[in-house]
Amino acid sequence: MDRDSSFSAETTDISSGGDDSLAGITVIVCASCRDETGSDAHPRAGELLAEDTRQAASGEQIRIRTVECLGNCKRRLSAAILRDGCWSYVFGDLTTTSGADLVAGAKLFATSTDGLIPWRGRPDSLKRGLVARIPPLDMLKDLI
Repeated sequence: MDRDSSFSAETTDISSGGDDSLAGITVIVCASCRDETGSDAHPRAGELLAEDTRQAASGEQIRIRTVECLGNCKRRLSAAILRDGCWSYVFGDLTTTSGADLVAGAKLFATSTDGLIPWRGRPDSLKRGLVARIPPLDMLKDLI
């Protein structure tokens, strides 16, 4: 994996076909997350979640990236879903097989008209696992 110190991201894009509305969606998975035992074994649980997410997104225009740490270690196995110009979401308490849920959430987000991931239809892991919803920067500029 190619990593730098602050925002390490793999350059793997999942963009072979699919809906154009998904083009502005990115799923970021914390690759350094460990499993519930805290084991330092490799591949780490976060790497397994990233691979599961890539497989679930195969054929979709969803960017899948990994970062070294999302800083959500108490609710390990973390990921975020981002959409250009919209709120961003951080999730925790995921499992190594939550990739399909992340992709389902990304698809809901892509079709949202209000820039939010709708509650209805959201996978349970993305309801229970919500850690934070972060406003887009352009929204904050109006507050200054």
